[in-house]
Amino acid sequence: MTPPTDGRPAARRIHVSAAVILDAAGRLLLVRKEGTTAFMQPGGKPEAGESPSETLSRELAEELGIRVPADELRALGSFTAAAANEPGFLVVADVFEVDIGAQQPAVGAEIAELRWVGRADAHVIEIAPLARENFLPAV
Repeated sequence: MTPPTDGRPAARRIHVSAAVILDAAGRLLLVRKEGTTAFMQPGGKPEAGESPSETLSRELAEELGIRVPADELRALGSFTAAAANEPGFLVVADVFEVDIGAQQPAVGAEIAELRWVGRADAHVIEIAPLARENFLPAV
């Protein structure tokens, strides 16, 4: 990796899959993982041999008890932002829109708290850069 031209060291990258899940009011579902302060989109790092959609399908089941097959996730693209919990790192996220239907998310593995949020909530709680810069609805 080539360092930036301003003399700062190059940021290291963390690859993840992340979900955009909206409720009927248009709020975005965010989670706060155990031992962290920032709320972020549900998702996580791939296991060996997983595609990005398979990673997200597994993470949603583990973290929120939501079952959505990998082939039902709608790819929104790859997004990059400063990592919320790892200074000096960038998170590179394959992001998917997820329709959870009538399923109700519940706190599961690694999750301390979940919230449905809109843009106004960014003044009240700490929101990870990826979600804050790209996916917070105007609600």
